[in-house]
Amino acid sequence: MAKLFSVVATLSLQVRMLIGLAATWLVVITILLVWGWYTGKDLVREVNFSHLRYETRLIADEVTEEIDTRLDMLGRLAALRDNRALLDASSEALRDSGALLELFDALVVMDATGKVAADWPPTPGRQGLDISDREYFSFMSEVRRPYVSEPIYGRVIGLPLVLLMVPLVSDEGRFEGALAGVVEVNAGGIFRRLSRVRIGNDGYAAVFSAAGQVLYHPDQRQVMGELGREGELNHNPALDLALYGWQGERYGPAFSGEMTFQSYRQVWPANWVVGVFLPENQVLAPLRGLLERLGAVGIGIALLLLPLLGWMVWLLLRPLYQLQSQIAQVGKGTRGRVVLDTQMKELVQLASAFNAVEVEREKALADLRGREAFLDGVLASSPIGMFVTDTQGRITYVNDALVQLTGRSPDDMDRSAWVQAIHAEDRESAIELWRYSLMSGQTFLRQYRYWREDGELLWLEVHASQVAIDDDIFGFVGTVKDITARRQQEAMSQWEAEHDPLTGLLNRRGFERRLEEAMVDWRKTSTPSALILFDLDRFKPINDEGGHPLGDEMLKRIAREVSGCVRSSDHVARQGGDEFAVLLPSCSLAQARRIGEAILSAIHGTCVVHEGHEYRVTSSLGITEFRPGDVDVAALVERADAASYTAKREGRNRLVVDASSA
Repeated sequence: MAKLFSVVATLSLQVRMLIGLAATWLVVITILLVWGWYTGKDLVREVNFSHLRYETRLIADEVTEEIDTRLDMLGRLAALRDNRALLDASSEALRDSGALLELFDALVVMDATGKVAADWPPTPGRQGLDISDREYFSFMSEVRRPYVSEPIYGRVIGLPLVLLMVPLVSDEGRFEGALAGVVEVNAGGIFRRLSRVRIGNDGYAAVFSAAGQVLYHPDQRQVMGELGREGELNHNPALDLALYGWQGERYGPAFSGEMTFQSYRQVWPANWVVGVFLPENQVLAPLRGLLERLGAVGIGIALLLLPLLGWMVWLLLRPLYQLQSQIAQVGKGTRGRVVLDTQMKELVQLASAFNAVEVEREKALADLRGREAFLDGVLASSPIGMFVTDTQGRITYVNDALVQLTGRSPDDMDRSAWVQAIHAEDRESAIELWRYSLMSGQTFLRQYRYWREDGELLWLEVHASQVAIDDDIFGFVGTVKDITARRQQEAMSQWEAEHDPLTGLLNRRGFERRLEEAMVDWRKTSTPSALILFDLDRFKPINDEGGHPLGDEMLKRIAREVSGCVRSSDHVARQGGDEFAVLLPSCSLAQARRIGEAILSAIHGTCVVHEGHEYRVTSSLGITEFRPGDVDVAALVERADAASYTAKREGRNRLVVDASSA
């Protein structure tokens, strides 16, 4: 590079101007192309996100309608038929409802014990099959409301299935079984429209269950597959968010690792997620081709203009050659002043400056003094706090805005007083960065807490840059901004994102983050810690009879009671509905049991009153501890959840410690 500059320096001014003009033209073209590329990308992103948002909403609405239609038809059949007739394998009840096979691949009736009592059309081996261990039957027997199961492999036919279920309840409210419609994942009509969806050449749509299984994908090999976890090649962070209920558009990797524009919408009745993916290469190909053509045209124009530019430069430089000759004559004493016969304003001005160099120097000095006075006025009247230091970092000037901001007079604004007013937790790092800036000349930029003279705590943003002319360093000039309101707003936004607005407890997102942090600490230190999961027993009557405001009041009281039972270092969360969780860091299992018993007693003693009637609830607590075999929080949550279900099965209003860790 140095050799290239030395070669250029030996060329004539005319050639160098031509090279400069050509280089400038190429730089302008490059800047315009880069600007066009990023501007075009933003425009393409917005247009395609809008298109994907529309497509995803249409697909999600259609899948939702398919689910609602099927659940509605099952509900009507359950309402029209006697439960005993449906449970009787010899009955004609299912056969007479064969029209539903337009919507389902099979109809199945399960009794209250979890055995298949009847099916249509009859499939060998299905009647009498015990499915009481299946997740969907446990959910149905406990919750007793329409439900769409997670995708499973059928034990009889061996194909991936989804069951749409409605409960069979007697007039007395007793659970007598369930009516289910079976839909084969690969052949079911729920995803019929998705096979016809075309999004460009390579775009596609897919459907996922909330547990992370693929229900529909144009590549059948992906169906029933598991989504990639964090750290794996096919991990998709945006899809992870969608599985927790988020809806929207993102840019990120797809299954193959290819970068895509993505859109997600929820299918709430089935707890599914619809995703639409559009490869980035397909989206940006037209823009890339256009910019390549424009670049080629720009370079061609530059080459065509070079001869014309050379002639124009020669014309422009003729007066300069005359100036060179006359300056040489003035130097020899053969000429007293420079006189140019030219209309070029710049050269005329240059000649005048040469003829009156002392006058111009005085004017320049006077102008410099005026500029210094003007700068002093600007600093003094600036609404932003400003300061000046010498090369050693000593404060030599502060304006009125900084005095008002800090509450300290200029006499009190020395370096030691400023340092002592920085919050103790931020002081060391701020001092270290300031020392580095003084030694290296690098810009100082830092946000830290600062105590005003009157004791008020502020958040300040300090930005200081070195002032140097040539190699002479004069010090630093800096600005100080009050960003207290912005930092408070950021803290409030962070709090709202991780807390339940009704109870003030952590929400699922905030709790899961703390659970992950506790797992990391456990792996480092092996300090005993525990997890409690529970939901409320007999909470539904409060909402049904007293209304949701009464239910909300009960949840808030329970939140206060549970918070009063735990330590200040523990984390209590409402994960949704009437589900709660408690994380107990640095807590033994025995201590966790005592806290759990206190929570159990506090919830049992909590009540609300509506129209003279007192309502109470109980809870079923599941407790487990962190164990060496835990590779992630999923195993921990699964054990606590299983213990909670055990407590519910054993009669509720009790706690159960995970048997494997008791």
